[in-house]
Amino acid sequence: EKQTEDSNSTECSEPGTMDLKFPSSRKYISISVPSKSQTMSPHIKSVDDVVVLGMNLSKFSKPTQFFICVSGVFMFYLIYGYLQELIFSVEGFKPFGWYLTLVQFGFYSIFGLIELQLIQDKRRRIPGKTYMIIAFLTVGTMGLSNTSLGYLNYPTQVIFKCCKLIPVMIGGVFIQGKRYNIVDVSAALCMSLGLIWFTLADSTVAPNFNLTGVVLISLALCADAVIGNVQEKAMKLHNGSNSEMVLYSYSIGFVYILFGLTCTSGLSPAVTFCSKHPVQTYGYAFLFSLTGYFGISFVLALIKIFGALLAVTVTTGRKAMTIVLSFLFFAKPFTLQYVWSGLLVVLGIFLNVYSKNMDKIKLPSLLGLWKKSVEERKSRTLSQTV
Repeated sequence: EKQTEDSNSTECSEPGTMDLKFPSSRKYISISVPSKSQTMSPHIKSVDDVVVLGMNLSKFSKPTQFFICVSGVFMFYLIYGYLQELIFSVEGFKPFGWYLTLVQFGFYSIFGLIELQLIQDKRRRIPGKTYMIIAFLTVGTMGLSNTSLGYLNYPTQVIFKCCKLIPVMIGGVFIQGKRYNIVDVSAALCMSLGLIWFTLADSTVAPNFNLTGVVLISLALCADAVIGNVQEKAMKLHNGSNSEMVLYSYSIGFVYILFGLTCTSGLSPAVTFCSKHPVQTYGYAFLFSLTGYFGISFVLALIKIFGALLAVTVTTGRKAMTIVLSFLFFAKPFTLQYVWSGLLVVLGIFLNVYSKNMDKIKLPSLLGLWKKSVEERKSRTLSQTV
C-alpha cells in the first residue's frame, strides 16, 4: 500500500500528464496534454488570458479593458492612415504604390517571423497551395488599394473600404445561391447610393479625379471580400495561428510583387526615387507597417472580449475619424455632399450589423410604436374622463 501511494503521488506530480501503470507489467502509457497557450497566437495566449503587446488585459476590469482596446485601435489605425496618406503626399511618389506594398509585405513578413518565434509550436499547418492563393488575394487587396491612392482622395478610398458587404452579397447570390433578407438588401442599397454620391462629389471637386482609381479600389474590395472567407476556412480547417498566416501569406506575396515589378521594369525607378527620400519613404513605411500590425492585435482582443458587434462599431467609428482627420491635416477640396454620402454609408453599415445581430439588437417596430401611441392616447382620455 505504501508503494502504491508513492507511485500515485509520482504519477500526479506533473500537471497535464497522466500515467497508466499496470501491476502485471513494468510498461506504462504516458499521455501529455499541451496547454492551449502553446498552440494559439501570442496575441491571445489562452481561453481566459488576453495578451496584447505583452500586456495581460485579463487582470483589468471590463471598462478598463474596453478603454485600452479602443484606445489601441484608434491610436494605431489613425497613425496608420495618416502615414499612408503622408507617404503619397510626397511629390513624385504616387506612381510607386506597388513598391510601397512590396516594402510593407517585407516588414509584415519580418514581424510575423518574430511573432512566430514567441510560440513553441512553429510548425506550418496550412498547406502551401492554400497560402499561394491567400498570398495572391492579399497582393490584390493591399496592392490595388495602395495604388488607388495615386488616383483618389484618401477619404474616398476609406469610404470604398467600408462597403465590403456589396461584393460579398453579390458573390453569395451568384456563387452560393444565397438569399438575403430585406435588411441586408437595404444595407447594400444604402452603401451603393452612398458610394455613388461620394464618388460624384469627388469627381466634381477634385481637379485630378481619375476613374482608374475607382476601378482599382473596386477590384481591391472584391479581393478583400474573398480573402476573409478563405483565411477563416483555412485557419479553422488546419488550426493555423495568426502569426503563421501573416508570415507565409505576406512572404509569398512579397515574392509575387517582386517578380511582377522586375518583369515590368518598375523596381529600378522606385528604388532610385526612394533612395533619394529614405526618411519619407522607408522610414514612414516602417512606422506605417508597424502601426497596422499592432492595430490588428487590439481588434482581435476587442472581438474576443466584447464580441464582433462592438468591434465593428469601434472600427467604423475609427474609419469615420480617419476621414475627418484627413480633411483636417491634408489640404483638399470639401463639399457637404461628402457628409451626406458618408452618413448614408454609415447607415448601411449599421443595417448590416443589425441584420447579423437581430437577436441581440431589438429595435421597436412601426406597428409596436403605433400600438404604444394608441394605448397612451386611451390612457390620457380615460384619465381626463375620470
